[in-house]
Amino acid sequence: MSNEYVKLTDPDGRQLTSLPIVKGTMGPSVLDISKLYHDVGCFTVDPGYSMTASCASGITYIDGEQGVLLYRGYPIEQLAEQSSFLEVTYLLWYGELPNEKQLQQFTQEVVHHTMINESLRLFYQGFHHDAHPMAVLVGVVGSLSAFYHDYLDIHDPRSRELAALRLVAKMPTIAAAAYKYTMGQPQIYPRNSLSYTGNLLHMMFAMPTQAFEIDPVAERALDLLLVLHADHEQNASTSTVRLAGSSGANPFACIAAGIAALWGPAHGGANEAVIRMLQEIGDVKHIPQFLARAKDKNDPFRLMGFGHRVYKNFDPRAKIIRETCYEVLGKLADTKDPLFDLALKLEEIALKDEYFIERKLYPNVDFYSGIIYRALKIPMSMFTAMFAVARTAGWMAHWMEMMADPEQRIGRPRQLYTGPVTRDYVPLNERSKDDPH
Repeated sequence: MSNEYVKLTDPDGRQLTSLPIVKGTMGPSVLDISKLYHDVGCFTVDPGYSMTASCASGITYIDGEQGVLLYRGYPIEQLAEQSSFLEVTYLLWYGELPNEKQLQQFTQEVVHHTMINESLRLFYQGFHHDAHPMAVLVGVVGSLSAFYHDYLDIHDPRSRELAALRLVAKMPTIAAAAYKYTMGQPQIYPRNSLSYTGNLLHMMFAMPTQAFEIDPVAERALDLLLVLHADHEQNASTSTVRLAGSSGANPFACIAAGIAALWGPAHGGANEAVIRMLQEIGDVKHIPQFLARAKDKNDPFRLMGFGHRVYKNFDPRAKIIRETCYEVLGKLADTKDPLFDLALKLEEIALKDEYFIERKLYPNVDFYSGIIYRALKIPMSMFTAMFAVARTAGWMAHWMEMMADPEQRIGRPRQLYTGPVTRDYVPLNERSKDDPH
């Protein structure tokens, strides 16, 4: 705790309380308001928690003004260029990059848990044939606690680690099986000889009737997307996982809650929304019309993929993924994707428009990720499921960090009540016959 304080006074200058200033290793300091109600009789209100630190964390750092993203202190640019998803997962969980032996052992532990119980394969048949994969993921991941209830001592570090390994290992299997089910195709078992990302591609696209070769360009591109999406500080889904976990809920239930939060179009579903927007625009000549709609406050249309809740500069992940788009489309796409050309033109025109310049509405990671998924033949319904596979690494890092925190308490936000004041019950026969609505 810092020795520095901010004094809170009334209009007459009388001191009401002193709020301690708490400093982290990087970024803005925070005010400790835990005793504010006791001293002043007031809570704070912060819709969306955009100005409130809900926890202390040593996992991910974001500087929205400068466009900086660090995993455990390492710039995302360096990790994207040199690291793999499982190496990044190890880093997020344990705080340091693994040596060769540690990475090999960690990879083997993940591989050991890639299978799912055969009973779960029957569980998929309970979903409608055209169920959204995210709906399937919420149900199947939540059901894992019914299979591993004997190993759910959340107060034991090794038990927590084992749950994390199981979740990261099984997510590709669960996601690929959801895709296969909606396609009416047989589910493919994982293969321990493949890489984490190669296994995901194999389970999605292999068929029992013929051999399937994994394209190394596709494997690297998907692994890069997993790295970029592995964690992103206290976003909506991560905060959901932490809030659910603070009650003592098992980790499978917490991750299912995180998946549900991720599903929203303002969060993990944004890349799917970008593709739908580009399809709606259709042609370069229509761009001015849609930009005008985006600037019209009376029009509900939004320019998806531009701007970010945290980044007030360029999203560093967008810079990386933009370059990958060129490589992937140049080597993988059967024909040039017209949506990529449309996206580039939309970006060019929007970034010259004063409206977007003044508001610093730059393309974010979602603006390009969907185009890469399209080039990899991953259908739009699976975009958010791919996001969930990646973000499970970050979710479990935060869950384990929270569970190991001796000061951890159940989350309990307060509210500003705006409903009716106290009133007496009126018997039914004495109430007005007029419809109050």
